[in-house]
Amino acid sequence: MNHRLFLASRSPRRQDLLRQLGLTFQVLDVDIAEVRAPGEAPLDYVRRVAREKAAAGLMQVAGVAGALVIGADTEVILDDEVFGKPVDSVAAIAMLGRLSGRSHQVASALWLLAADREESALQVSTVRFDSLEPAAIAAYVATGEPFGKAGAYAIQGRAAAFIRHLDGSHSSVMGLPLRETARLLARFGVSP
Repeated sequence: MNHRLFLASRSPRRQDLLRQLGLTFQVLDVDIAEVRAPGEAPLDYVRRVAREKAAAGLMQVAGVAGALVIGADTEVILDDEVFGKPVDSVAAIAMLGRLSGRSHQVASALWLLAADREESALQVSTVRFDSLEPAAIAAYVATGEPFGKAGAYAIQGRAAAFIRHLDGSHSSVMGLPLRETARLLARFGVSP
């Protein structure tokens, strides 16, 4: 079957990553409440949000023959706490202060939904930060880069200088695990 590919994400990073695979796709604007339910495990939360994004996108293109929608969610997890996007500078400074000198997980969940089928993948990476001086954190937050990013940092940006070690997938920490994306798409008969 010929699929028409859609990405249920406004994230410029996810769009750039998907373009790296040489794919043609359209972007869907979905609005999903990213709120962790009481008692919901972090990885279950990441999976649920990714699926809700894909499902909301599929609803928008329900009349399109062969529609295949990608939904993804990426979260930073430290001590069973999910660090979403910081609401302001104070929150960003607090998040980065807690990540300083420690290892955390970055979980990226991915869902592909078609009218009659769905498949998913999960990629969890471990990232270790150097110990960060308060002045370095404040200077980084002042650049504005932490906003709109889980855990208040962008591995592809200035925060790359904070990272002592990455065990996992660089693209996944950016927001879309490319290896897993390519493998799932291949199962649907989609290749670059």
